[in-house]
Amino acid sequence: MNRRPVPVPPRPGLERRPREAFGWLDAELLHGGWLAELGPHAVATMVLLALAADRRGASFFSRDRMAVAVGISRHEVDAALQRLLDCGLVDHRPWRTGARDGVWQLLPLPLRQAPHRALRELSAAEVLRSLGFEPR
Repeated sequence: MNRRPVPVPPRPGLERRPREAFGWLDAELLHGGWLAELGPHAVATMVLLALAADRRGASFFSRDRMAVAVGISRHEVDAALQRLLDCGLVDHRPWRTGARDGVWQLLPLPLRQAPHRALRELSAAEVLRSLGFEPR
């Protein structure tokens, strides 16, 4: 059996280690096909929530602050958060009844029997986006 050598990073002396805040993402997000399924805005929003999370996975960013931090519109943040909620990757507790902002919590990845996409209808925008068309 012919084994490849382990690749050496360009700067092996610089090993990345977490500092300060707690943040994590499950490798199954990559290996289980979640990244492609979620799309770039939901992935960027989830990364922000993970970086801002405390040890319980809770983050307190407002939707406006998320939009600025991620570099997308408030509408795109709203759609991304809804996508994450629909997929069972986050949950939300508003500050008070009827409030849009509050506590966002990253949840353990749900077990999947079939691709989540097959469990719901796609919007026309999602179909067009999956075909490579982007809104102008």
